[in-house]
Amino acid sequence: MDDDDDDDDDDDVASFPRHTIREKWGKKGRKVRLIPAISSSLLTLALADLKGTLAFLISSISTLADRFDFKSKKKKRRGFYRVRMLWIMRFSGFFSAAMVMIVLSPSLQSFPPAEAIRSSHLDDVLRFSGQIPSADRFSFRKASTFRNAAECGRRALGKRGVCDPSLVHVAITLDVEYLRGSIAAVHSILQHSMCPESVFFHFLVSDTGLETLVRSTFPKVKFKVYYFDPEIVKSLISTSVRQALEQPLNYARNYLADLLEPCVRRVIYLDSDLVVVDDISKLWTTSLGKKTIGAPEYCHANFTKYFTEAFWSNRKFSGAFIGRNPCYFNTGVMVMDLVKWRRFGYTKRIERWMEIQKSGRIYELGSLPPFLLVFAGHVAPIEHRWNQHGLGGDNVRGSCRDLHPGPVSLLHWSGSGKPWLRLDAKQSCPLDSLWAPYDLYGNSS
Repeated sequence: MDDDDDDDDDDDVASFPRHTIREKWGKKGRKVRLIPAISSSLLTLALADLKGTLAFLISSISTLADRFDFKSKKKKRRGFYRVRMLWIMRFSGFFSAAMVMIVLSPSLQSFPPAEAIRSSHLDDVLRFSGQIPSADRFSFRKASTFRNAAECGRRALGKRGVCDPSLVHVAITLDVEYLRGSIAAVHSILQHSMCPESVFFHFLVSDTGLETLVRSTFPKVKFKVYYFDPEIVKSLISTSVRQALEQPLNYARNYLADLLEPCVRRVIYLDSDLVVVDDISKLWTTSLGKKTIGAPEYCHANFTKYFTEAFWSNRKFSGAFIGRNPCYFNTGVMVMDLVKWRRFGYTKRIERWMEIQKSGRIYELGSLPPFLLVFAGHVAPIEHRWNQHGLGGDNVRGSCRDLHPGPVSLLHWSGSGKPWLRLDAKQSCPLDSLWAPYDLYGNSS
């Protein structure tokens, strides 16, 4: 799923130079947005009413001129009252049309900051393709069979199955909206792994119909599908800057310790909008020391912006960071020690902050802030090369961005712009071409 950058996340924080050659903006820098069908219909009716009123105005002026004798300077009263009543009725229609236009016009209405940039979780797709296809309409090419290098040896999934201690465990969500991204992520991991037969994928789903599709695309891959019940977290989710960040599956990462087998002691969690361009085993062997999670940190970021004034003005809440040196980290790429997670009950701690958010708004983003509240300042640092995030732009415009300086092992399109949508729309950013080789959708090359 997406980050709050969610990745979402979702929340990318660095200032990137922007490419201007591919951005689609209006004359005043405003991005063109689709108006939902119902709003479009109402606006059409309003414009029609306005047009009718103008036509009536011209007609009425002609009628009144007819009723007036310019030589005698006397009004001909015949039909005058009928015209006046028609004017009252038409003015009422004009007033209604004007009110509809005011309500629907984004430029004339003001919203609270968070609401002003919220969009439907379908907006990104609607902007380019018109609608989200159902799962049975997806068609992916079968991936090549990836074998271990000689130094890895051939490895079959033995009696120990998922509990085999030599396996590299990777967790990714699968849903219809981001399925194309998830498939590309898996493909990239396999293609760059020295020992792809040692990678075990844990797919988190809310739609059980996706397993067959994955099996047909990756017939030789070791994986297991875990059903995540949206009802577990629905009552805890609050509104965010993008409705995509409000989807229950975005919160499935909070429950990995409960969903996965107890014998799985460590897992790499990855978002669906990324590709790995290095051997995943290098990330797997990262030392976490005494920490529960590891992730690339960005300590130059303005950490205070992730929480509201109500949070910082309440010492009961802001006191959570006393004695810590909190830094922003993106939750779309994490190495997680599930043994420690279970021991210290971190799922309940995250849920507690979500409950507080429901009763008194302390942040504006999705699944990221609860992670920051629980873990920021207690994260094992991982090299930035493992999360070159923010390639999807911000949560509003999804503009093109450059890479962070330094080496790259993972490219992450956190933010609102997704490479598969921009490529299909022929509105791609330069870096989207780095995602395309891993795309197995349809007849794409």
